[in-house]
Amino acid sequence: MNKIIRQKLANSKRRIQRRLDKSDLRGCAKPMMTASNIHYEIAERSRGIAVGGLGAMHALVRQIGLIEAIDARLELLKIHLPYHESDHVLALGYLPLCGGTCLQDLEWLRNDEVVLAALGARRLPDPTTAGDFCRRFTPQTIQTLQDIFHDTRIRVWAGQPAAFFAQAIIDMDGFLVETTGQCKHGMDIAYNGTWGYHPLVLTLANTGEVLSIVNRPGNRPSQEGAAAQVDRALAVCFRGGFRSILLRGDSKFTQTEHLDRWDDDPRLRFIFGFEAFPNVKASAEDLPARAWKPLQRPARYAVKTKPRQRPDNVKEARVVAREFDNQRLVSEEVAEFNYRPTACHKEYRLVVVRKNLSVEKGERHLFDTVVYFFYLTNDWVSEAEEIVFSANDRCDQENVLAQLHGGVRALHAPVDNLESNWAYMVMTALAWNLKAWWALTLPEQPGRWHEKHRAEKRSVLRLEFKTFVNAFVRLPCQIVRTGRKLVYRLLGWNPYQPIFFRLVDVLRC
Repeated sequence: MNKIIRQKLANSKRRIQRRLDKSDLRGCAKPMMTASNIHYEIAERSRGIAVGGLGAMHALVRQIGLIEAIDARLELLKIHLPYHESDHVLALGYLPLCGGTCLQDLEWLRNDEVVLAALGARRLPDPTTAGDFCRRFTPQTIQTLQDIFHDTRIRVWAGQPAAFFAQAIIDMDGFLVETTGQCKHGMDIAYNGTWGYHPLVLTLANTGEVLSIVNRPGNRPSQEGAAAQVDRALAVCFRGGFRSILLRGDSKFTQTEHLDRWDDDPRLRFIFGFEAFPNVKASAEDLPARAWKPLQRPARYAVKTKPRQRPDNVKEARVVAREFDNQRLVSEEVAEFNYRPTACHKEYRLVVVRKNLSVEKGERHLFDTVVYFFYLTNDWVSEAEEIVFSANDRCDQENVLAQLHGGVRALHAPVDNLESNWAYMVMTALAWNLKAWWALTLPEQPGRWHEKHRAEKRSVLRLEFKTFVNAFVRLPCQIVRTGRKLVYRLLGWNPYQPIFFRLVDVLRC
């Protein structure tokens, strides 16, 4: 970051701090919002956009070679008049970054002259053309596109420090995509009465990246086809340089017929939830008392100042007052024993958590009950508590799926059949992967700022999609073309801009 930009950022920060100074009470006799006599005009020469960070995102895409890779390997169009395959893929990938929430929002984007100028584009695909492009995909070409994304992510990973490659954690789950349409081919009714699709999603817990999406009819079980996608993801992660990999999934993804061959690779570990079958439950009940020990869960966060008094639990009070059946957790205990699933030739470690519950009705105690949770793993080294906590951490994938559904809006079905909606999901989910690649490209300068830069990278990786867009993409900019340069002149300030300019410097190099 050059000296002039650093000085301008500091001045902007000082100005906003003066405005937000709580000790300055001038003008408090009247409301803060005093704007009046407001007029609107149309600029004749100056041109601006609300999503100025889109230029930096496009520079990132160009630097990692995604455009060239798509056009070289994805062959869906016989002639390119006027669009190439990369134009369609990036249009759907950029749409969520620009605030678009559905396929029809492409019409708004392509009619913004300044956005077109900022991307150096004469035009962008309209919604109908984008839908037709989605319908050109087959399962093989969708997999080709995901392979292109894999090669791109490996290039991004190549710039990470050695500690990044210690262990990759791959989570897997299914997600129900509901649709109100009646003519969408391939949809079906799910176990809960939802009509639509049931895509399988594999994510990398280290960065939140989407490794694979496979669309399926709504009535298909969660684990169907998961083993094949896991094998693809393993190959990508090992090729990318990871020294070990941990697979995690709930009890639907145990896939016992594949555990032996996965265990044959010393670099591979897995932790899967396991069904509480009667024989497994009986084995847990037969364990001696000395085999159980209390499960002490760590605090969710460290108190930096002093503990605060917790507010009244309104929900609990309503349950008691209305005498609903209520289960209270009294204690948790953990134990383990060896177990060989029917489809396996090897024994594995089965960690069991026993939850002691008190069942109450109003303020009356009815009875005590016990519930068991099982986790199957080939990790013979970690403590049983660590196995449980790692399995519980998989729940963070639910947050990623929620972001893909509600933030990026990739897990939707706007097109007319299973394959076209599958392609739409993969291309739109690119926006979420770009967020992760943006954070991973942030430099960690050695020296006095190293720890600060590393913390900033971690915080950007953990940002929700909406927060990321507001911080790094939704930047009001004036677009100026001068000589051979396309200048994005920022018109506002936010606290994330020092991080933004650090990455811009890397992209310019």
